[in-house]
Amino acid sequence: MGCPVAGRFTHPLRRYLAVRCPTRYGDNGAVSEKVLFLYNEHLATEALLGEAFTEHGFDVDTFEVVPADRRAQPAGEVVFPDPTGYDVVVPLGATWPVYDPALLDTWVSTEMAMLRDAADAGVALLGVCFGGQLLAQTFGGSVARSPAPEIGWYDVESADDSLIPAGRWFQWHYDRWTLPPGAVEVARTADASQAFLLGRTLALQFHPEVDRSLLELWLAIDDGELAEFGLSHDELRSQTTTFADASRVKQLVGNFVTRVVHQPCPSS
Repeated sequence: MGCPVAGRFTHPLRRYLAVRCPTRYGDNGAVSEKVLFLYNEHLATEALLGEAFTEHGFDVDTFEVVPADRRAQPAGEVVFPDPTGYDVVVPLGATWPVYDPALLDTWVSTEMAMLRDAADAGVALLGVCFGGQLLAQTFGGSVARSPAPEIGWYDVESADDSLIPAGRWFQWHYDRWTLPPGAVEVARTADASQAFLLGRTLALQFHPEVDRSLLELWLAIDDGELAEFGLSHDELRSQTTTFADASRVKQLVGNFVTRVVHQPCPSS
């Protein structure tokens, strides 16, 4: 989709920093841009993010990596779609760690290779939670268990409100990343980095997509971990009713589209 990569850089991270032209607009109207959401786990869907991309004019495709019948044994080979047919690829969440050896031996490494191919082709990447950690791991950062897991709605501090709006965002994670070489952290909480930017890649630790419907799917598989964390289902429901805001998600996606997806082409 869109223009090919217009040039190469001498920096060692050139494959991640190459600038790609946005989709061109012809005399007969705008060509629809396309976003691919990767369902790394069948319960981790695009929800409010899908609505926001649609409102910004994108056609939405989805791909299920681990279907429901493989949730108990998620390791296995996966043939991923060609990312170069898309303007944006969004790897979403999952309950497993990105560094799980059985997953690394199978589809996680394959997905990482696909994301590198996407970056080489100039496709913009937006990772969410597991997906954000996957981007960190793909591009040279690390992911490990966090000493302070985060579940619920947390205040996120932003170093760049024109990209990541500060305020309450939903969290449900036990791991955290270290930044890849060359990445710039743009948001964090006291205990974890929450967003980084690397060329045409934006990784998020928080879950902007969460609404009440998606939360209910996650609560249905809770096996007591929330109680161990000192939270109740009703507490998370109440917080989500209060803080989930489609307009903020639309703003976040709009910022990403403007600042990352639609980076201007370099002069020839």
